[in-house]
Amino acid sequence: MTPRPAGEVSGITAIVPHWNRRDLLEPLLDRLRGQTCPVEEVLVVDNGSEDGSVELAKSKGARVIALDRNIGFAAAVNRGIREARTRFVAILNNDVDPRPDWLERLSRAIEEPGTFFATGKLLNAAQPELLDGAYDVISRGACAWRAGQGRRDGPEWSRPRRIRMAPFTAVLFRAELFRKVGLLDERFGSYLEDVDFGLRCAIRGFSGAYVPDAVACHAGSATLGLWSKETVRLIARNQVLLVAKHYPARYLWRYGWPILAGQSLWGLLAQWHGRGLACLRGKLEGLWAGRGVRRQVLRSGGWPRGLSKIVEQSEAEIYELQRRTGFDRYWRLYFSLT
Repeated sequence: MTPRPAGEVSGITAIVPHWNRRDLLEPLLDRLRGQTCPVEEVLVVDNGSEDGSVELAKSKGARVIALDRNIGFAAAVNRGIREARTRFVAILNNDVDPRPDWLERLSRAIEEPGTFFATGKLLNAAQPELLDGAYDVISRGACAWRAGQGRRDGPEWSRPRRIRMAPFTAVLFRAELFRKVGLLDERFGSYLEDVDFGLRCAIRGFSGAYVPDAVACHAGSATLGLWSKETVRLIARNQVLLVAKHYPARYLWRYGWPILAGQSLWGLLAQWHGRGLACLRGKLEGLWAGRGVRRQVLRSGGWPRGLSKIVEQSEAEIYELQRRTGFDRYWRLYFSLT
């Protein structure tokens, strides 16, 4: 086992990356203070907010790292992880509303041997009978799905299971995992940075637990907007970065058609929401940045083996979940084509 760093203590640090929207931050800090499992420290990493968020967080007893600009979600989370000195680290978006026993249920699960992270059921804040999502899965085309998103809550999403990838929306980690696998890749900024991290964990054999009884509500893209130009641009770019970072040349030949089909269909979906140009811009940015990403992978020794099995099993899980709960239009078309 990796030795615990000097000064690390038992307990949980809750890290909240934040930018403006103090109206979201205040109730979250109250919910964290009211958890049945005590939080050793609440650490707000503020990305240069201009709405009094820093003063609010301090008044609520949180420790605040006040940055002078918005450095992005991934970099803010990394800053918080570096500052944490506890055995466990919880990461929560500012638009999450966890139930009082959320952290307690995750804490029980993560104590199980071989469990390095734990996440629970996320409900849609506007329509609590629907899921915002459960855990992440990815296709061969490097397009991810938040399993259960938009589905009505029910038995399929109420069974505990082992998972490879957890959304950083609301999740509990063993701090040692970041020393073994590394921090978030800051090149992703926001969106799919958690999928990238999950793939790195899966390749190394580190898995987690889905704990459906640990429930939280999530507003979903409350800061930028679900189909805002910036959200679409970032997702489109980061889909390409996932391919650049994780798929060696032989995978590009092997999965070329699923990549083209999956990402093109996502582009059509963006166009349907009036965001075609934002998607195109993101793809072009991804292709440009991806060259540097691939060069770095080559310099560091190349691509590890074993990813193809992980991706194929993950896509098979998407298919089964879609088959059992009803196909989304996107996934119906994707599987019809591939």
